[in-house]
Amino acid sequence: MHDTGDGHTYDPHAHDHHTHDHGAGEGAPEAPRWKHDGVRVIPGDQLDSNTAQTPGMFRQAAINAARVGAQKIWAGTVAIQPDAKTGVHHHGALESVIYVVSGRARMRWGERLEYVAEAGPGDFIFVPPYVPHQEINASTDEPLHCVLVRSDNEAVVVNIPDVEPVERPEAVHWVDPIHKHP
Repeated sequence: MHDTGDGHTYDPHAHDHHTHDHGAGEGAPEAPRWKHDGVRVIPGDQLDSNTAQTPGMFRQAAINAARVGAQKIWAGTVAIQPDAKTGVHHHGALESVIYVVSGRARMRWGERLEYVAEAGPGDFIFVPPYVPHQEINASTDEPLHCVLVRSDNEAVVVNIPDVEPVERPEAVHWVDPIHKHP
């Protein structure tokens, strides 16, 4: 038996199922609690483009407070046409994760976009809070498609005009205690 922390215990080896009611209460229609408040599937062709945008890219929301009641995350897609780049922007206090589905992403970041790294299909990109950055489709003939997840339920986008980029950005390699500089 294990304590669940809420005054209940459970036996991980037992095969009995919960039998008490999780319904809406006395007099309410008999709908299972999780039917409408449980797992949600958002079809890829039903994403919402009514979300914060940055010039040069097309964002669509799948998961947010308005669509599914998300409290702590925002998720959607972003598409960038061949040989295009976005305006410089940041996402306030939010952390962002970008997963590259197809195409080649070139990320530039810093006060003057002085740093650069690239990512391809299957790669993840992490963007910390307040970091000025720009996404670039590094391909001249293939669109860039990514999945985007942020650490809050609303899309925060702060577009930054008038950033004078450096001409030759410094390449940054992934270096941490496990991955040494090449």
